[in-house]
Amino acid sequence: MSVREVAHIGNPVLRKFARELKFDEIESEQTRRLVKDMVQTMHELGGIGLAAPQIGESVQLAVIEIPPNSERYPHRDPFPLSVLINPRVRVIDKTEQEFWEGCLSIPNLRGLVVRPRQISVDYLDHKGESRNIVVEDFLATVVQHELDHLLGVLFIDRVRDTTKLATDDEYVRYWMEEPPLETTG
Repeated sequence: MSVREVAHIGNPVLRKFARELKFDEIESEQTRRLVKDMVQTMHELGGIGLAAPQIGESVQLAVIEIPPNSERYPHRDPFPLSVLINPRVRVIDKTEQEFWEGCLSIPNLRGLVVRPRQISVDYLDHKGESRNIVVEDFLATVVQHELDHLLGVLFIDRVRDTTKLATDDEYVRYWMEEPPLETTG
């Protein structure tokens, strides 16, 4: 396991449509190592999600975790460490919700993003088993943010009002209504 370098905006890997993993690849040592590296990188950098393209691997794989008793997210429900491979999203509730998003690949920038309130995701887990989750509210935003990376989409592409972009410091000063600072991978 190792902490990997995160690709920043401008790196072409972040704008590619990631390829699906084949079943034999999912069970490979290389993919197991990639998942471990992603989890370690996410933890080390304080994120709650990370997609493979963010560390230079253009494959459809993301990890998400909101730990219980999180100091950074004390007002958010925990979500167990999950590995999502070859995910497919279906919107269940189109009601729009807004959250300020940040990204490890776009350091020191926040933006107000509108996304659907509830989604369903079909995916394969780290063992290649079919899974489905239905998520809503903040967690739906986190999942959509991470899965956008697999499509070559960054949160700034979804900011409707560019006057709602702010550096981390200015976000805290002018826009943050209550702690903690929202961030995703």
